[in-house]
Amino acid sequence: MSSSSPDASCDAFRFSEARALIGDLQRPNQAIYWVDFLGSILVGHVFLHGIFLLPWFYGFTPQVWAGMAVCYVLTLILYMRALMFIHELVHLPEKGFTAFRVAWNALCGIFFFVPSFLYYPHVDHHRRKHYGTEHDGEYLPLSNRGPWLIAVFIGQALVLPLLAIFRFAVISPMCWVVPRLRPIVHRHLSTMVVDPFYERPDASPKVMRIVLLQEALCFAWCVWFLIRGGILRDQWLDPFWLIAYAVGVGILVLNEVRTLGAHRWTNDGGEMSFSEQLLDSVNYPKHAWASELWGPIGTRYHALHHLFPRLPYHNLGKAHRRLTEGLPAESIYHQTSAESLVSEIAALWARAREAKERKAVSANASESTNVVAST
Repeated sequence: MSSSSPDASCDAFRFSEARALIGDLQRPNQAIYWVDFLGSILVGHVFLHGIFLLPWFYGFTPQVWAGMAVCYVLTLILYMRALMFIHELVHLPEKGFTAFRVAWNALCGIFFFVPSFLYYPHVDHHRRKHYGTEHDGEYLPLSNRGPWLIAVFIGQALVLPLLAIFRFAVISPMCWVVPRLRPIVHRHLSTMVVDPFYERPDASPKVMRIVLLQEALCFAWCVWFLIRGGILRDQWLDPFWLIAYAVGVGILVLNEVRTLGAHRWTNDGGEMSFSEQLLDSVNYPKHAWASELWGPIGTRYHALHHLFPRLPYHNLGKAHRRLTEGLPAESIYHQTSAESLVSEIAALWARAREAKERKAVSANASESTNVVAST
């Protein structure tokens, strides 16, 4: 995996200075990873079943509805936190975290139809020559395409849970039966992406073995998920499906809103310098408790993460404070911090509207020119 490194547009001394300030924070603490993940996923499971079981035992009273709403919100927060460890898996050392990777997939990734192989291409997002280009599956020019693309980006949460089931319940066995479908599915239907036109590179035999194993586990869980109501309660229309769908949509909306604030999305396809990439990414150091709810596992320090991709999430807050205090006032790093997620998304929406208006003015001017030329 390649990590970000300075280029000609980035002061190498300043980069070295920043690295020196946080050099002792690079080692991940396994105990923190295990306690945080297990606590999040297991307590999340408890609240998920609370949504289902409260009306089962007590009926649909106003108090039960309120309790279900509280359980729903807590389920989203805890599951979102557990799921975001998929991001850490990409950046953790290959050695020493095998058990954690297995546990994450067994307790979370398979359960949500997001096995870790879907996120392997995340490394392209951190390659300097790929960031913001067609080779980066996690980037869209949202500031340059009009508000409609932002709305579609959030609205896709309504269909993604159904597409995930279709991917593993139907497409996976099709690939097993018709192997020639595998290359197409691998390139276009096997990655968690922002850009739907991203093509995943071919994988090594080792990676493909992992893909097949995780696919098989997702298929098995999918089959059980679809037939469990009929077996356990003799109900082929399983009420748990509605709860699972509502939770899935809620998590996706929360993550998509978080993603909108992770970058400023100003690039329109060309290669960006290291400094431009850093300024295109955002940190949210303020309102720590609230920010940690929507941007868990260090994702609220996204610019810092792009500066030092291997920095473990539990040290990002400390690293940001050191850099803020230790870097000179003119350092571009200070320009990566935003006041709040709401203000940053509002700025993104404003940039998108301005882009739409500029295109409309340009189109009208072009049309007027054509009319004059024709007369």
